[in-house]
Amino acid sequence: MINMHPRPSPIAASLYTLRDMNVDVIIMHGPNGCCFRTGRLLESDGVRVLTTAMAENDFILGAGEKLQETLIKAYEMFNPKLMGVVGTCASMIIGEDLKEAIINADLPCTVIPVESHGGSGEGDNTVGAIMVLDAAVEAEVISRDEADRQIRMLEKATMIEKTRGMAQGKYIKPDYGESKEKIAKIIVNAIKNNEKVAFIHNAKKETAYLFADIINFDYTQINKNNKPLIIANLDENIGLERIRNHAKNIKNQLPIDIDYITGGLDEYPITADNAAEYLKDKDLDLIVVFGVPHAFPIEDFNVKSIAVTDGPRLVQPLKELGYTHVIAELDAHSKTLGTKEIVTSDFGEMIRASIGWLNE
Repeated sequence: MINMHPRPSPIAASLYTLRDMNVDVIIMHGPNGCCFRTGRLLESDGVRVLTTAMAENDFILGAGEKLQETLIKAYEMFNPKLMGVVGTCASMIIGEDLKEAIINADLPCTVIPVESHGGSGEGDNTVGAIMVLDAAVEAEVISRDEADRQIRMLEKATMIEKTRGMAQGKYIKPDYGESKEKIAKIIVNAIKNNEKVAFIHNAKKETAYLFADIINFDYTQINKNNKPLIIANLDENIGLERIRNHAKNIKNQLPIDIDYITGGLDEYPITADNAAEYLKDKDLDLIVVFGVPHAFPIEDFNVKSIAVTDGPRLVQPLKELGYTHVIAELDAHSKTLGTKEIVTSDFGEMIRASIGWLNE
């Protein structure tokens, strides 16, 4: 199956997964422009991202010494406890040995080598994350059980993208969905009119700080006798420390009680099914799913529904799955990097504005 539009790469997934392990420094062994945007964004999350800046001669003669020198320089500059070295298309295709350079550098810290590149596996971005998990086990940074749990989640996520998301193999035109004002008014009026509404927070890692803003409102200002159901993948006891802290922060900041916790923030491929199981016997009028809404089996529910995604290329697939309305929030990753607080979303703002208009 060939994807006809750009997709996230295994290299970027490797970078984000190393970030989740709280590495201090990441060295990308490749040209200085490789994964430029991801590297720059991760600086906002407190990770120092460096490059060996491989050039044309390095593609022919190799750049093992350059990587070794960069490792030593990085340690001198930042005195890290944990580092990652990530391969790129250029270094991996010519067979650069990351482990040899790490051994030769002989640094007094832990270094995780990740031999990822743009074509790793079949080019699925999750392959890069799995490579990091396996390498982290070898470096004794995480346990085998934790790595295996996360790998199961990533494999499930890949399956969802290939069957229900934007990795189905066809070209999908970007679409920004319907008017956020119109959809916000649908939600507010449903609560006002005593309809039974369920909000399903099924967000991915740090993007939850933006999607949680959708339920960052006081329902009593609409109808104090009609609290919507709140279902969320905000279990603060599952995942790496960084991910658990995200869940804890969001729960502490939300003004509304959560009725059911479906799992952790890195379990979004399965927490949507947990939400569906919880809701199957509820007499609902409206379901609102946000974060990774294509993981939720909306086709099993014969009710009005709203999906909120961060991918313009997911709008069309979500409509095909059966959602009544679909809208897109943009730049969820870039808006939430480095934060520990709920981030204002366009749709959350529109819901609060609609409540204000209702009370005028």
